[in-house]
Amino acid sequence: RFIAKPCALGLKVQANGPQKAQPNAILEKVFTAITKHPDEKRLEGLSKQLDWDVRSIQRWFRQRRNQEKPSTLRKFCESMWRFTFYLYIFTYGVRFLKKTPWLWNTRQCWSGYPYQPLMPDLHYYYIVELSFYWSLMFSQFIDVKRKDFGIMFTHHIVTVTLITFSYVTNLTRVGTLILCLHDAADIVLEAAKMANYCKCQKLSDLLFLTFAVVFIVSRLGIYPLWILNTTLFELYEALGNFPALWVFNVLLMVLQILHCFWSYLIIKAAYKAISKGKVAKDARSDVESSSDEEETVPRSKGLHSTVATNGTSGANGTNGYLAGATSSEEH
Repeated sequence: RFIAKPCALGLKVQANGPQKAQPNAILEKVFTAITKHPDEKRLEGLSKQLDWDVRSIQRWFRQRRNQEKPSTLRKFCESMWRFTFYLYIFTYGVRFLKKTPWLWNTRQCWSGYPYQPLMPDLHYYYIVELSFYWSLMFSQFIDVKRKDFGIMFTHHIVTVTLITFSYVTNLTRVGTLILCLHDAADIVLEAAKMANYCKCQKLSDLLFLTFAVVFIVSRLGIYPLWILNTTLFELYEALGNFPALWVFNVLLMVLQILHCFWSYLIIKAAYKAISKGKVAKDARSDVESSSDEEETVPRSKGLHSTVATNGTSGANGTNGYLAGATSSEEH
């Protein structure tokens, strides 16, 4: 509110939201009490009742659904907050870990376990990360609903459970490695989203491709070869079999499945970028469930598609907003 908003306005980020639908008591009653996506039969009935053509009614419902979406300014502020947090916590994590022996030798994660002292810096790192992921999980219910709501909610549940479980069982050394590794790609993603909201297309495209590389290398390369290797094999060799080991590894494997799913979507978006000469969008999240692909007005052939919205796909622009248009309705 006091930092991100002035920055957004200074960067000429669009402050107003989508175009509002004209007031209509009958359509509003249908929208709020019956359905936000009327079928063909209902559209024809409303057309006869109001003496409107079907396309005008479809346009009204589309505009009414868009009213519930956040403005570009609000999305920029949210991305700036997340970018600031990820940059801070990643920097803190790197500064902390470079002084520890387990960064360079993962077998040190299990040296002396479970009698490993909880250092104040490590405690602070854990508490801040846990607080942040709790906030993300709860804010999902009050923010606009995304298409990947279920996947992201599962991710937050697994993350919070992992952080809590590793803290309670004193598996905190390897936990710090996991936290730091996961924060790296998110910094670039939020930067790409901010560049997109500022309409810096080339910078946004570059940051998105950088994010794709960092995400895939860290989640499909470093994570299994570095983290899963030490929790599945080195931990078992050092301490033998115990129940917490299997619970911990199951949670880590669920996280890896989510990594594979997101990587597929990111590679798909990157392929479109290379084949069409432009970046489509990051398909991980950030697409509202009320996105309206069913109706579009023909666009200019030179229109660039938008990029890096923590999960979008298609050609309707970022979070349901068009990047550019030739008609007043699209604006």
